Amino acid sequence: MDKIESIGYHISEIMKVLNLDLTDPNLRDTPRRFAKMYLEIFQGLEVKNEPDITVFPNEDGFDSMVAMTDITFYSMCAHHLLPFWGRAHVAYIPTDKIVGLSKLARMVEYYARRPQIQERMTQQIAEYLEKELSPLGAMVVVDARHLCMEMRGVEKPGTWTTTSAVRGAFQKRDAREEFLELMIRKREA
Repeated sequence: MDKIESIGYHISEIMKVLNLDLTDPNLRDTPRRFAKMYLEIFQGLEVKNEPDITVFPNEDGFDSMVAMTDITFYSMCAHHLLPFWGRAHVAYIPTDKIVGLSKLARMVEYYARRPQIQERMTQQIAEYLEKELSPLGAMVVVDARHLCMEMRGVEKPGTWTTTSAVRGAFQKRDAREEFLELMIRKREA
């Protein structure tokens, strides 16, 4: 049985337990659609999908911050399998390598596309930067909304959660504040 059939079968069993009418035209193909959707949403679980990052020699000796802000992402809460989504802000201070900018967004996407908790995702992105670039410093800030908190449990719609991972030179106040000020200016613009 392939993954789509297997997931679809189990979803149809859950739907039966919930007394949903699987002959209803709106629900009839739901198990298969659900299975295809989950395989798409969780493509970050496949190691083969880890982005190949293109690095270039830092021939000009650029030694200031490189930052990409407001990288949108969608993920699924590992605790409830409900969506959470938001923006990631990623910065690093290069040494001998710089990265193709689109790869920063692809890296965020890769770690978001799996059952995830926001804290771990934030750490994984920072660790990936350190491993691939060996920068002087790396910093990742993630702002997200969680449906597991908004539509169930405490039921607090519109609440944002912010996490950060701070490495190397960004542990110094001036470098960290430069990145945070950049994020704030972008929001005010």
